[in-house]
Formats: sequence, structure tokens, C-alpha cells
Amino acid sequence: MSEGPFPAGRAAVVLLSGGLDSYTAAAIARAEGFELHALTVRYGQRHAREISAARAVAAAVGVCRHVELDVDLAAFGGSALTAPLEVPKDRPIDTGDIPVTYVPARNTVFLSLALALAETVAAEAIVIGVNAVDYSGYPDCRPEYLRAFERLAALATKAGVEGAPIAIRAPLLHLSKGEIIRRGLALGLDYGLTHSCYDPRPDGGPCARCDSCRLRARGFAEAGVADPLIAAGATPA
Repeated sequence: MSEGPFPAGRAAVVLLSGGLDSYTAAAIARAEGFELHALTVRYGQRHAREISAARAVAAAVGVCRHVELDVDLAAFGGSALTAPLEVPKDRPIDTGDIPVTYVPARNTVFLSLALALAETVAAEAIVIGVNAVDYSGYPDCRPEYLRAFERLAALATKAGVEGAPIAIRAPLLHLSKGEIIRRGLALGLDYGLTHSCYDPRPDGGPCARCDSCRLRARGFAEAGVADPLIAAGATPA
């Protein structure tokens, strides 16, 4: 499992959610020479506004293909993002506590789908924007999880058996949210295209109170720049 740099002239599959992390990870991979195949999953998430954001981000970063796939994890429930459970607001963010917004096995499902696409398009890597510094305590965002999945991918695929295992690339893994934002701004990214809120208002604007909104706000404050969503008038109710 690698945080980069990326070798030039290769294909990669990027998991694209429409959030600022996946946007930044995709842009880093693109800047370092990867031809990108984007994968966005509609999994029954309550914040489905992120799908349109993913489309905008895919266009902005110049992917060669964008696959949108329906896998209805809401059929299982078990998370405030896929079931009628309350999204926590204004809580202390403790990375030792796995919150109710954790979607069971979501990254394992997503990475498995990305692995299938990667084999199909002969990609050498899967790019994922997970972060182990400013995150909400999800177990499938940890370095040891990514290393384990990469080992599984080498064992479970034709590419791996034939000596060309597909790498898991996580260029943001050890960056703070502020560092991620600064990196993206240096690449010219427009974070006004992105969506982060777990529980958006009826008009699609951010609630400014869920974990994701608060981590985003902390990141822009750390980076010393204004969040373009707020500057554009998408202020909380």
C-alpha cells in the first residue's frame, strides 16, 4: 500500500464520492500521470447530493471514464447514512469511537468493486481518498486495513496471480484536513464543486453541525482560506 508518488503513464481507478478528499486524491493521481477511471457508488446514502458533486468533480479532474454504480446498502441499514437514524450533531469527534455514521463494510464493498473495474481496464492502481488523521473513527480508513486489502487483492485476482498485483494508493492518508486542502488548492482545485455534509438541508446546503461538516470547517480554518461553499452562500440554517 502506497501513499505515492505515482508512476507516470499508467491507468488507475479512483473511488470518487464528490467530497474534497476523493477530489484531491484524484487530482494528485492525475497530476502525477495516471489516466483515471472514476467509480462512484450510489449506495442508498441519505446525502445523495454527493452524486451530482461527483459528476462535477469527475469532469473537473478530467477522468477518461466515470462509472456510476447502484449497490443499495440501505437494504441492510445499520448506519445513520443508510437508515432512519439520527445523524450526530455538535459532538466531540473522538477517533476512538466508531460513530453511527459508519456504514458497515462500505470501503470493503467499494474497494472490491473498484478492484473488478481495475482488472477490467488493466489499471495498476486503485486510488482512494481515505485519511487517518482528521477522520471520524471509521475502521476502514486505517493504514492496516488498506495493507490487508492490498494483500487480498494480490491473492484474489488474475492480475495478482500473474505477477502484476493492483496497488492501493492512499495519497492523503497521513495528511491533516488543512494539509489536504492546501495541496488541492496548489493543484488549482475548486472545492466549491464538492459536497461533504452527511445531513444536508432540503435545499442541499450543508448543515454545518455533523462530523463531516465540522471536519471540513476545521480544515479550511487550518488552511487559512474560506470554504467556497460558504462564500457562495450555502450557509447553514
